[in-house]
Amino acid sequence: MSPHPFDAAIALQPRGDGSFAGRTSPAYANFIGPYGGITAAQCLHAVLLHPDRLGEPVAFTVNFAAAVADGDFLLRPRAARTNRSTQHWIVEMVQGEEVVATATALTAVRRPTWGGHEARMPEVPKPQDVARTPRRGVAWLDRYETRFLVGTLPRDWDGSGTAESLSRLWVRDEPPRPLDFPSLAALADVFFPRIWLRRARQTPLGTVSMTVYFHCTAQALAAAGSGWLLAQARGQGFGSGYFDHSGQLWSEAGDLLATTHQVMYYKE
Repeated sequence: MSPHPFDAAIALQPRGDGSFAGRTSPAYANFIGPYGGITAAQCLHAVLLHPDRLGEPVAFTVNFAAAVADGDFLLRPRAARTNRSTQHWIVEMVQGEEVVATATALTAVRRPTWGGHEARMPEVPKPQDVARTPRRGVAWLDRYETRFLVGTLPRDWDGSGTAESLSRLWVRDEPPRPLDFPSLAALADVFFPRIWLRRARQTPLGTVSMTVYFHCTAQALAAAGSGWLLAQARGQGFGSGYFDHSGQLWSEAGDLLATTHQVMYYKE
């Protein structure tokens, strides 16, 4: 049986020096290079595979230093500091002699404590009651099934735009796959650029930095299984060539799994 396209894309081969060899996947191709979410997942996966890793991911940031070329890459994760219950990681993605992405991760041994989230899942129709959004465009879009509730891509690139850039959608891997930390990190990048919604113009742009905060344990991800996630994102500041958005991802049961923040550059 063939592996799930996501598992094939994040497959890494350990090397004797603590690094991992991998290869980009055509299944997750974007306009230029791979989908940023799959690059994030590959970097996080290298940390999770490392024999020295302590605990589970709490925070993860990936910085896209250059366009990732199709082909082989090397991931070099290292623990910068290990405390009693937390660990700080630095990761470099290298192609040839060039660093094309860097990442940092905080992992920790989680302990039972009081908890309560202020980011609450909005009341929305169930995914089964929402029409599937037709796919169009690049290959990575075929790797996710989406059902938009609000804020889909503009129908016409006529410059009309909208007053705000909120998108809300149900999403899951295609075909469905049990959720884990790498796939949740990839799903945190499923939002199209907010400036496209605001301006209805195909503005040239690219992600500079993406952060994911994990509000769940591996057990919570196992409980979510291969079900739907409700994802939403809204832009915040636009200007001087950069804009950002914040986003949230909930399980179908209403559990907040992750929040995310992303910064992109754009050109006129």
